[in-house]
Amino acid sequence: MQLQKANRRRGKTRLLLQSPSGGGKTMSALLIARGLAEGGWPGVCVIDTENHSADLYSDLGEYKVLPLPAPFTPERYIEAIAACEHAGAEVIIIDSISHEWEYLLDFHGSLPGSSFAAWSKVTPRHAAFIQRMLQSPCHIVATVRAKTEYALSEKNGRQVPEKVGMKPIQREGIDYEFTTVLELDLRHQATASKDRTRLFAGRPPFIPTEETGRLILAWCQGGSPEPVQEEPAPDDEEVLGQVSQCTSLGELTAIYHRCTEAQRQSLLGAFQQQKQFIQKSSQLTDQLLNQTIHRNGNDARTT
Repeated sequence: MQLQKANRRRGKTRLLLQSPSGGGKTMSALLIARGLAEGGWPGVCVIDTENHSADLYSDLGEYKVLPLPAPFTPERYIEAIAACEHAGAEVIIIDSISHEWEYLLDFHGSLPGSSFAAWSKVTPRHAAFIQRMLQSPCHIVATVRAKTEYALSEKNGRQVPEKVGMKPIQREGIDYEFTTVLELDLRHQATASKDRTRLFAGRPPFIPTEETGRLILAWCQGGSPEPVQEEPAPDDEEVLGQVSQCTSLGELTAIYHRCTEAQRQSLLGAFQQQKQFIQKSSQLTDQLLNQTIHRNGNDARTT
């Protein structure tokens, strides 16, 4: 446990866009993602659970789409994120994460026994999905369906409904997992309900554009670089143990490159000795194999 000076590190954003139907979640997510992707549209991947809604905006650019049909299990979301990462994505849009929670609610309702006990089979699966989003090396832009919440307030002596915010169709507290949460209204205007970047807090409603993504990207790159964690070199005794158990030249070469320059010189004899042993063992194996093949061939001719 050690105190250290506060220092914001460079990293990737975790952005949540929430709105009722017609709020422009998909379009806004695409425009913001384009601003975040330094390599342009090819660096944007969309995990689409919204019945191919991402394809409707293909005129914007050549982004990639990964359709994700039902069942919307957390595990399938996790696989989809991994697939986007392997495809070289800079920004992953998950449109939307509401389906994951709705699936888990249905799953919870189908479990026998008490409702409280059933959550023990639901929460770990949801937590794994959330952690996979947080640990991704890509920027994450997630969308969530939301219901507009109203409360009665008194005005001119009458009780009238007044909008008090949005309730996302996701597990309560989902906003804690994101750097910024933007609420979109039916005019496609965004208001920040949470903003750790302080780029949008207190700002009047605005329509998200590529510039929004570029602002967030600049904020992400404004911190200090992550410190490089160098793996400590093994000591001489550990190296000798690894060398003595080595059975292939490729493995021996890998051990050699992990050593310090001083170890490469002082332990060179051990490496050369093991190399000769591996080569002789390989030759002996080849000889035995050839003898076996030759013997089997003779046996076949005599029969």
